[in-house]
Amino acid sequence: MTRVKLSMDDMALIATFERITGASALDVVRDDVGNRIIFIVRPKQLGKAIGKGGSNVRKAADVFGRPVDVVEMAETVEEFVKNALAPARVEKVKIIEQRDGSRVASVTVTSDDRGIAIGRDGRNVARARILCRRHFDLVNVTIA
Repeated sequence: MTRVKLSMDDMALIATFERITGASALDVVRDDVGNRIIFIVRPKQLGKAIGKGGSNVRKAADVFGRPVDVVEMAETVEEFVKNALAPARVEKVKIIEQRDGSRVASVTVTSDDRGIAIGRDGRNVARARILCRRHFDLVNVTIA
């Protein structure tokens, strides 16, 4: 796992998110391409962050003025990829070492959930790519 540096703005976003949701966040990514903010929360904090019926995420989105995604941190890269692609049902994550030393995650999802894993305009797989690059030094995440 890579150590992530947070700016003062990032820490302010995390503090606001924690105040709204009561969940403990480890990281935040502003995805300007996807026009959203992605928070990484501690393990077992996802439900608290989302809130009953998504109420906490909606409140946070209103405060920040853009959609909010929440992903649960994991110890292993395979579990983290699964969390980043949720709610798609991931069958298998294979980490492939390339000739140049870079690593890629090849993900197999149930055929019914392929569209969910990719997301509208590729948003969900893009979220997984951004987060896996940032936290586990993976250069790409592909849906097999």
